[in-house]
Amino acid sequence: MSALGQPRERFRAAAGRALEDRHTQPALDAATGRLRDARLAAWGLLPDVEELRERGREIKQRTIDDLDRYLDEFSRALEARGGHVHFAATAGEAADTIRDICRRGEARLVAKSKSMASEEIRLNEALERDGLRVVETDLGEYILQLAGEHPAHIIAPAIEKTAVEVAALLGAVDGSELRPELEKLTATARRQLRAVFETADVGVTGANFAVAETGSIVLVTNEGNGRLVSALPRTHVVILGMERLVPTTRDLGVLLRLLARSATGQKLTTYTTVLTGPRRP
Repeated sequence: MSALGQPRERFRAAAGRALEDRHTQPALDAATGRLRDARLAAWGLLPDVEELRERGREIKQRTIDDLDRYLDEFSRALEARGGHVHFAATAGEAADTIRDICRRGEARLVAKSKSMASEEIRLNEALERDGLRVVETDLGEYILQLAGEHPAHIIAPAIEKTAVEVAALLGAVDGSELRPELEKLTATARRQLRAVFETADVGVTGANFAVAETGSIVLVTNEGNGRLVSALPRTHVVILGMERLVPTTRDLGVLLRLLARSATGQKLTTYTTVLTGPRRP
């Protein structure tokens, strides 16, 4: 089976079709080229690149070497601030835990921020089997959800989609015809997703980092949807892989400098959200 639970033969067939697609390959080449150039430019502005990378490697190694301790520290810190921590040994157990949370909250609409972990545990399918409506709010993920497709790129999910294709997908939601103009497409997607943010019962996000000493969850986005998904619904569920743990906020600062440059070629992403426990009166 492939990472997303598809038979290998089906994956190979899909990969072959994509490689022969005369539209997809130029789009991927152009987009990945832009990302590569942006990353190189961002790293070029740092005088201490190798030192910073070594510090990041040391932080991750230190966390792995003492993982049990940091998991316990994180759990205690978050629960002391009113949060709840659930451990899941399998993808199915993780999905079932979230299903149970949604049931107990009598949820009908779930808004999701981009989370590769949720893809891995096939969360959308699990929730939809319970009759819930699940909406992706990252723009690229939303476009792919409308198309019934999986992400083609870890950073830019809809990297291969043209404006014409996006216009057709967004227009179908409203039952109207959209012109493939970027400003109109952006405004339409914003309006459609705003209604989801305002009415969702549960928000589901991943986490870029989790700080053991404070119990904080860190979300890094360029669209701001992670902040809305985590703040507006009455329940916020975080899908957190253990590899996201960092010991201290000082360590977090080092890894944030590395993450944005490595991913998108930015000094920092537009939105860096640090959540330390549930909302308090």
